[in-house]
Amino acid sequence: MRILTPDEAVLLIEDGWRVISGGFGCCGHPDSLTQALRRRFQETGHPRDLRLFFASGGGDKRGAGLDALALPGLIKEAVGGFWGFCPSLTAMACSGEISAHNWPQGVVSKMFSAIGAGEREMSSPIGLGTFIDPRLEGGVVSPHTSPLIELRGEGRDEALVYPALTPNCCLLRATAADARGNISMKRETSYMDALAQAIAVRNSGGIVIVQVEEIVARHDSLPEIQIPGMLVDYVVKTDEAHPASYGVPSDPRFISPGSCNGEGRGAEMSGAKSIIVERALEELQRFRGEHVNFGIGVPALIGAAARRRGIDNIWATIESGVVGGVPEEGLAFGASVHPDAIISQPALFDFYHGGGIAAAFLGFGEIDFYGNVNVSRFGDRMPGAGGFINISQSARAVIFCGTFTAKGLDVDRLDGRVIIRREGGVRKLVPNVTQRTFSAERARQLGQEVLYITERAVFRLGIDGLELIECYPGIEIGSVLSATGAKSAFAYASPLN
Repeated sequence: MRILTPDEAVLLIEDGWRVISGGFGCCGHPDSLTQALRRRFQETGHPRDLRLFFASGGGDKRGAGLDALALPGLIKEAVGGFWGFCPSLTAMACSGEISAHNWPQGVVSKMFSAIGAGEREMSSPIGLGTFIDPRLEGGVVSPHTSPLIELRGEGRDEALVYPALTPNCCLLRATAADARGNISMKRETSYMDALAQAIAVRNSGGIVIVQVEEIVARHDSLPEIQIPGMLVDYVVKTDEAHPASYGVPSDPRFISPGSCNGEGRGAEMSGAKSIIVERALEELQRFRGEHVNFGIGVPALIGAAARRRGIDNIWATIESGVVGGVPEEGLAFGASVHPDAIISQPALFDFYHGGGIAAAFLGFGEIDFYGNVNVSRFGDRMPGAGGFINISQSARAVIFCGTFTAKGLDVDRLDGRVIIRREGGVRKLVPNVTQRTFSAERARQLGQEVLYITERAVFRLGIDGLELIECYPGIEIGSVLSATGAKSAFAYASPLN
């Protein structure tokens, strides 16, 4: 193991290399390394044509993280799970400036383990019926790009085959290293994919570079080792800021178990969000004692509200590897206050894929009348699938939570009645979703229970599509229909509340 500066470390990266970037969205990205790589390219024109491979692309939507590498000629290809925090890189992908693919985050996470084990491909049912399926889009983002994913088998034996992508290098971030290169992540929000990424690169003959904020002299000064020194080639000591995430500074509560006592920063909730959270908490009661997953956005507010109200007899996780605690949101999503445990992201996705999720509370961008959901792409805005497909196709019950319309919606509650003061300018219930991130037909094949909770009504997935099962006090069926722009969009279950 050698100790280098960021500028020295990036001199090792050669033209055309496939580079794995560590971190989880807004948490744990090695910014000192990616900024140094940007500087080198601007000064010398090298390295060129790099190929990125990431589970959850790091960034803050303002130029940090992977967006530092969004320069013409620097990046040739990118395969990633979640893209929502790196808009400049996403714009290059959508325009075709780079060849780009969007795979389920959990597939990418588990792929690191598969590569480390010497496997050439990974077969999984995850993604069937969605835009990942080659019969639809094949996970392709950029125009004039061919899918890398294959469909094999028939009927119940159908599966998607994802090719193993051999990496040349990984850029990771951790908290501390000792003189032998042993790595501790003691002040990170989670362990993410770091160990699996290091093994994948080492067993592929590549180099492992880890950015840390401190180097200790003695091995016994590190409380825990997440990456053994035998996997680490270079350690980069940086004096730059080392926040827990782009949203919050370092916080010892993110890595220490304990009573939450209503902690969690939370967020101001609009009238619409508070109504959704209240209704979702009623459904949450059904899953006491079981594992529940809360997605980003409104679902994260549900998880935080549950803990603040003492609904603590559920097990909740975040895809980054965090178990329990009060989940953070926004640019701190991926962290949790006083978690019960932290495990690796690939191990958590093993638990998900094996059926460990009783219920998943997830957001939505669009829902169509058939019950399909889009969260991954809206024209040139592409947050990507993230872990959404892995979770929504693995949970026994899926509960989508979000507003009926967006952009200007103003909702209040008075004497127990819901009042729509101003309708949003964008309808989120549409005849057909623009991209299928959740397949209603696949959900029916799997026998999943599916609900859709909004600020004015609740729907369920029926045989032919959405069924309206509940209108809140103050809301008439006619107003629900008018907000969809359809004369008749749904079946009506009887009786309506």
